[in-house]
Amino acid sequence: MKIFKIKIENYRLLKKFSIDLEDKLSLIIGKNNTGKTSILTILDKSLNFEKIRFSLDDFNVDFKKDLKTLIETNEDTLEDDFNKYNGLGIKLKLFIKYGEGDNLTNISRVMMDLDPTNNVIVLGFDYVLDYSHYIELKRDYSAFKINEESKKAAESKYEIKCFFDFLRETHSSYFKIRRKTIEFDQHTKEENEANFIDLIKEKINIKDIINFKYISAKREVANTDSDKTLSAQTSKIYEKTEISDDQSEVIEVFKDRLTEADASLSNVYKTLFANAIEKVRKFGGVKINESEIEIISTLQHQKLLEGNTTVVYRHDVDSQLPEHYNGLGYMNLISMIFEIEILLQDFKKEKESKPADINLLFIEEPEAHTHPQMQYVFIKNIKELLREGIKRTDGENRELQYIISTHSSHIVADSDFDDIKYLKKDDSDGVTARNLKDLQKEYTTGKNQYQFLRQYLTISRAEIFFAEKAVLIEGDTERILIPTIMKKVDIEEVTAHETAGTTDPCLPLLSQNISIIEVGAYSQIFEKFIDFLGIKSLVVTDLDTVDADGVACKVADGVGYSNSALNFFFGTPTLAALRGFAIGDKQLSKVTGAWARQADGKVCVVYQVEENGYNARSFEDGFIHLNRAFVTTNKDSFQGLQNRADFDDGAKDAYDLAGNCIKKKTHFALDILFHSNENLDNWLIPSYIREGLLWLKKD
Repeated sequence: MKIFKIKIENYRLLKKFSIDLEDKLSLIIGKNNTGKTSILTILDKSLNFEKIRFSLDDFNVDFKKDLKTLIETNEDTLEDDFNKYNGLGIKLKLFIKYGEGDNLTNISRVMMDLDPTNNVIVLGFDYVLDYSHYIELKRDYSAFKINEESKKAAESKYEIKCFFDFLRETHSSYFKIRRKTIEFDQHTKEENEANFIDLIKEKINIKDIINFKYISAKREVANTDSDKTLSAQTSKIYEKTEISDDQSEVIEVFKDRLTEADASLSNVYKTLFANAIEKVRKFGGVKINESEIEIISTLQHQKLLEGNTTVVYRHDVDSQLPEHYNGLGYMNLISMIFEIEILLQDFKKEKESKPADINLLFIEEPEAHTHPQMQYVFIKNIKELLREGIKRTDGENRELQYIISTHSSHIVADSDFDDIKYLKKDDSDGVTARNLKDLQKEYTTGKNQYQFLRQYLTISRAEIFFAEKAVLIEGDTERILIPTIMKKVDIEEVTAHETAGTTDPCLPLLSQNISIIEVGAYSQIFEKFIDFLGIKSLVVTDLDTVDADGVACKVADGVGYSNSALNFFFGTPTLAALRGFAIGDKQLSKVTGAWARQADGKVCVVYQVEENGYNARSFEDGFIHLNRAFVTTNKDSFQGLQNRADFDDGAKDAYDLAGNCIKKKTHFALDILFHSNENLDNWLIPSYIREGLLWLKKD
């Protein structure tokens, strides 16, 4: 029995949200503020409802605006129209599938369809406004407004409270908790909210169906002298183990040893406390041979471990160090393992109870306070740690379903692609979740391409999942220089705005979350992935002109080009057409499966353009054309050059110099950095890169 889908409505950022879950691990990734923590908190508030309540801030912002309009409108909404919403407010739906081998005892009362082919049940958890409370809310708010206006009339400085001030204190009077099982239509694969069973009215307990636990990113570990978090956790592990009857023989031996210790300590106490007892006797507090007091040892097996079990690190054969002597990252890793062990014991339940049918564990941001090496260790071993699930000595075993949320590229890099759920904000400011394994469907005619992408991303470039924007570059030269070029653009833009007396409306490039990805000649393989992520992306490539025989040549002599990426993105335009494109013509969006020019496109492909009467073929060609004096002045100390004397030959143009004089492109790029001055103003940026970065800089 497993949860295979979660739907959430009107909860914080999650306005209309759906996410698929895997049978074992679902790894939820995404940039900050994409709703990862919101998934955790709504699960906790809905499934552990005894301790937590909703607040006004839990409602989605757009929902609150719509509700305000609805309540402040003079006319009442008709009941039939209102009831189409099936309650207005926060909703969580859990889609559960079961199989032939599952015990249906607990879920039999929540089944809506006895058709054996329909093996899905939907549990709903709502915090909603029904029609009667809607009418009541309108009436009460109207009275509240009249009262506020009278206060203003009596005191001119009084600030009238708004609708949200009223609702913040009173929402629980109108919005009510509902727990229900909802009909699932196996033909449409959708839930029918109009047909449901009220679990609260029917007094149906879901605790035997779903048990939800979590480990928060806000953990208590700190490597201070007084911190004994790990030691305290060992006491909890014993307490849970003792309740669940695991390791019963060992626990019995432990208790026997405590009984023996009690007898021994009681004899010691007779001497230790003899003076105190004698003083009591002198005060007449004890009658001889009637109620004589004794002080005896009563060691409690649970309390004994509390504060008296210490985790230490073995430094060498003869030395032990306190837990806080180790690094915070290592302590956090151990603490998480201990906490998982405590929760696994919780999932097992006490001896007389059975585990729930579904046991869901949420681990939030395991990377918190943990350095990259520990993050790799964690994700590599977590599946093995949780593989056995809920295992009891009486055979009442259950599988464990678990969710991990992260924005660590290190964790993603060592994860299975098929486990990943990617969260991103959409154009309407909501959040959508996509299964990364669905990306494979986009590569139906290029399975090798998908495999290449998968290996490349997980090995070295997983940070792109958490970027706001991306720069896709072809080679080592751009990889080395682009960060410095971005810094140079930032410096030049500050100067330009100061000169003009204006304010830059955009953040500097280096202050934005931009990922630089080296894709070689494979940018067209990455295009489906970029479209999947939906992030603004700049593709920096070369014109790569060729002559009639297909041989590389100067742009002025070219009749075509060999760059397949340009063909792919622009639809095989002629060389003349490419040279005539302005920056607006290079902005693209995907329309019906193909890239098309669009002014507000999220992808921009840039390449060399004519500059100072010359059109370069490559970056090196273009840089030398603009900065010949800079290179010539420093040519003797440029490690990446050969045939240095050619720079003194005015007959040789930039194309000739790039072809004959650059010994190694990476060394040439490093030479540029080495000879740059502090303000980076002793060389110029090729305009195609500059205009591309300025496009990327804008929101």
